[in-house]
Amino acid sequence: MDKKKYFAASELLINEDGSIFHLHLKPEQLADKVILVGDPGRVALVASHFDTKECEVESREFHTITGTYKGKRITVQSTGIGCDNIDIVLNELDALANIDFKTRTEKDTHRTLTLVRIGTCGGLQPDTPSGTYVASIKSIGFDGLLNFYAGRNEVCDLDLEAAFTEHMHWNPQLCAPYVIDGDKELIDRIAQNDMVRGITIACGGFFGPQGRELRIPLADPEQNKKVECFEYNGLRITNFEMESSALAGLSALMGHKAMTCCMVIANRLAQKANTGYKNTIDGLIEKVLERI
Repeated sequence: MDKKKYFAASELLINEDGSIFHLHLKPEQLADKVILVGDPGRVALVASHFDTKECEVESREFHTITGTYKGKRITVQSTGIGCDNIDIVLNELDALANIDFKTRTEKDTHRTLTLVRIGTCGGLQPDTPSGTYVASIKSIGFDGLLNFYAGRNEVCDLDLEAAFTEHMHWNPQLCAPYVIDGDKELIDRIAQNDMVRGITIACGGFFGPQGRELRIPLADPEQNKKVECFEYNGLRITNFEMESSALAGLSALMGHKAMTCCMVIANRLAQKANTGYKNTIDGLIEKVLERI
């Protein structure tokens, strides 16, 4: 029998109380079904629908509540903004599920998590005005995160990557984009027939990487025009956000089921935005709670 891999204290950081380093969660506090939100304040909004609340933990931008909704045990977890934070959250959730903290070795039986991100995004097509719910069939990562992990090519859509980089005349100074699918069964279950399905771009920033220009000129002023006209096997790029690629990519490598659904709060074509969206995203939250 192969010797189990040992995860040293410098690699798997465990707090003195037995919780994982950043999230401050203990293994028994994590449910199999996990809803991810960016905003720590949105955790309470999701949990307001719970029938029971089992535990609540807060650390930095990471706010967690585990409870039950119609008999389903669910953890709602905030991630903060960006794929770098998703790297922290996914690795620590996976460690909670699949590493024995006492022996610091991988558990004999793999535990699969079901992860649904509820987010906000910018719409890029005429059929994605503010208020639209978008489900990410595929995500294109501008962040480069998955390129640091072995097995990246085995889980990515390399043909779409090649088509996209050629279409964009991709600048070699940028991170190599990666393309990853959300979990098909989970997408079908969550999106059903009332969400627009398409390709999502996850950006490494809110301004320049998404083609927003304030005082600093953009390296490629035509980026968004090229993005909006890209088409691949009948799919178009529907929206920009900042987390979906890392979530889908890491989940695929770790053996979890994951997908992202977002509410459009700004349409980049129409140049309109709804900054008062917090009162209307509750409809998307209710759909996910019912379907997860």
